[in-house]
Amino acid sequence: MQLNQLPEWQALGEHRDEIGERHLRELFAADPERFERLTLRHEGLLLDFSKNRIEARTLELLRNLARACDLETWIERMFAGEPINTTEGRAVLHTALRHRGDTPVMVDGVDVMPAVREVLDKMRAFVAAVHSGEWRGHGGQPITDVVNIGIGGSDLGPVMVSEALKAYRHREIRVHFVSNVDGAHIDETLAGLDPATTLFIVASKTFTTQETMTNAHSARHWLLAALGDESAVARHFVALSTNQGAVESFGIDPANMFEFWDWVGGRYSLWSAIGLSIALALGMDEFERLLEGAAAMDAHFRETPFESNLPVTLALLGIWYHNFLGAETQAIVPYAQNLHRLPAYLQQADMESNGKTATRDGGFVAWDTGPVIWGEPGTNGQHAFFQLLHQGTRLIPVDFIVAARTPYSGEHHELLLANCLAQSAALMRGKTTDEARAEMQAQGLAADEIERLAPHKTYRGNQPSNTLLFEVLDARALGGLIALYEHKIFCQGIVWQVCSFDQWGVELGKQLAGRLLPQIRGAAPDASLDASSAGLLAQLKTWRK
Repeated sequence: MQLNQLPEWQALGEHRDEIGERHLRELFAADPERFERLTLRHEGLLLDFSKNRIEARTLELLRNLARACDLETWIERMFAGEPINTTEGRAVLHTALRHRGDTPVMVDGVDVMPAVREVLDKMRAFVAAVHSGEWRGHGGQPITDVVNIGIGGSDLGPVMVSEALKAYRHREIRVHFVSNVDGAHIDETLAGLDPATTLFIVASKTFTTQETMTNAHSARHWLLAALGDESAVARHFVALSTNQGAVESFGIDPANMFEFWDWVGGRYSLWSAIGLSIALALGMDEFERLLEGAAAMDAHFRETPFESNLPVTLALLGIWYHNFLGAETQAIVPYAQNLHRLPAYLQQADMESNGKTATRDGGFVAWDTGPVIWGEPGTNGQHAFFQLLHQGTRLIPVDFIVAARTPYSGEHHELLLANCLAQSAALMRGKTTDEARAEMQAQGLAADEIERLAPHKTYRGNQPSNTLLFEVLDARALGGLIALYEHKIFCQGIVWQVCSFDQWGVELGKQLAGRLLPQIRGAAPDASLDASSAGLLAQLKTWRK
């Protein structure tokens, strides 16, 4: 049955009309235990979702919808290795990459865990060799700098984690990331590096990704221009790929090719060999702690009833706002500078997964699917877009993410914590016009000035938010956080009846770029080009002469 025809969907629409614009102030005043009832905990994480426009009945109806969409069965199907990536006929088993214990994980009748452990062992040996100085460059010098060359999931996850856990980084190795095919990215990264002490990781499953391989060949040329010996490539490049022939043709020793599998989607791949740059940046022990945190969240997600399940709760709240209250976007605001790449990481994880119009059975949706994900770290965001959150006309749910303890300066962190708690409270409470007037009267402003300014100092409030409060944001906690969002996105895709694990929408632009590239390089214009593309191409050619 179509989602919007389900009785459970219709019941939610009726409930929305019943509760209307009931203000969060009123909801808190009516229920002194609202915080205790609307918080969930997992290990060192507290999820406070009390500042949402919901009642107990709202949650009951949302869970009914999840059950009507057979979410429990889909969760089991994913963990069991069934091919739930329906358009590509593949299993979806990033969870196997962080699976702990001896229980087998089967794909097509084969236990994949021995192969997963073999790659982890190979990564550990390689990281140890680089960190100890046993692995040396072509000239016999130890490695000081590592450059990860990838794009999409081969870049966003590793760079986000490496930045997030900077406080735990290995002090002898500097890790850099290149993704954009814009020559500025590779050129500026290589500037100041020493070819004799630089190691490159080329991350491409097929070893044909256009942006990645263009940057890899530029890095290869840079290295050989300095070292002058083709055999140097084998000591300065390793590959994260499944295409052994292409890896060997590039000059990389196949012994230094780290494998992963087609049941690992790009945006879920940081847990695989794609995480080699993370392990080099932090050490293999920290990488394993990251896996352990994600595995613990996997167990929570798989085993916990919906009423206490963190990913399910976040997913259903998002559906409530997106499909019933008209919110088109979701802001991610980590109050942690080292999480500055988390919003971008979640953009891909969410928007590439659920930005779909086709249903799993080949129809077309008649309801909204994936929201726009955006954000910046606090407190920077407060001085940029929070004005719109507080006094704009749009409903924008916010996820606040903050840790109670940090390895950095205590005074700074106290100010950060105060701002985080204050912003979520201000968005919830707002300030009435009468409160604004009373505040200005206490300041001694004249009556006419008070009336002139009162509308500008009024905040309607009633802006929903979740707060994810960690005891400390270390590798284990970060692993759990990432897995939490992965599972949230999965649950929403199941309810929206889309396949969250393909990305066919990316292909059309690639195809057109392939047609346009020869023309930019001088080939005759393609008569089938639209007028805009043809005009832009002509101007480009004129200015590039």
